[in-house]
Amino acid sequence: MNCVTIKNLRVSFYDREILHDISVNFPANKISVILGRSGSGKSTLLRSINRLNECFDGYHGEGEIKISQIDSNVPLTELRRRIGIVFQSPNPLPMSIRKNITLPLNLAFRLPKSESENIMRSKLEQSGLWNEVKDRLDSPAVSLSGGQQQRLCIARVLALKPDVLLLDEPTASLDRSAANKIEDMILSLKSEVSVIMVSHSLQQAAKLADYAIVLEDGNILNEFDGDSLRVSIDDGSLIKSAF
Repeated sequence: MNCVTIKNLRVSFYDREILHDISVNFPANKISVILGRSGSGKSTLLRSINRLNECFDGYHGEGEIKISQIDSNVPLTELRRRIGIVFQSPNPLPMSIRKNITLPLNLAFRLPKSESENIMRSKLEQSGLWNEVKDRLDSPAVSLSGGQQQRLCIARVLALKPDVLLLDEPTASLDRSAANKIEDMILSLKSEVSVIMVSHSLQQAAKLADYAIVLEDGNILNEFDGDSLRVSIDDGSLIKSAF
């Protein structure tokens, strides 16, 4: 079963084509990793899935993207709730740790306060943050370290119950220790949500990927299951062909 099916996708900005006739199936309840050099189209492909490319001037796209269990006519706000995205740099809301999760929850679902608080605690526990922040929930989120902020951003998206979680190099700005915590968190999510992520790190891809594609100049150069990806990384053939 696939969570996202893409057929003949082309994306251009100001008549410069970035993605060229991309067709790919991302499996459900797996971790899919998009690899490739800088400028290969990785982030553009990721943003196509929840239609964020449409926010940029000069955008033109064609092709078909089907999301499992999401009707093609769903309102855009609902689509982006159900296909949550976390970016390379942490972007906590300019408010307290508590409100970073409870405010979006209340806007989306209008839940009783007690239920919002329970969901907040659950997602902070899931992200490994609860014990680190439980005594300062009303402190500004920007007072957290970079790694803590990124885990808070992931917890905020997960609280909204997405079907698909998009991650655009979520550990790129973090040190190895903070990155390891987020990678371990991502591994724990597969039973809950399908994950599609962009990564520059072959080490990270080897650790996380159940499925991977390699982009080059807006085309799919290769695709791998997790085991064949790890073999290709270990023997150096992936580095020679795509990096």
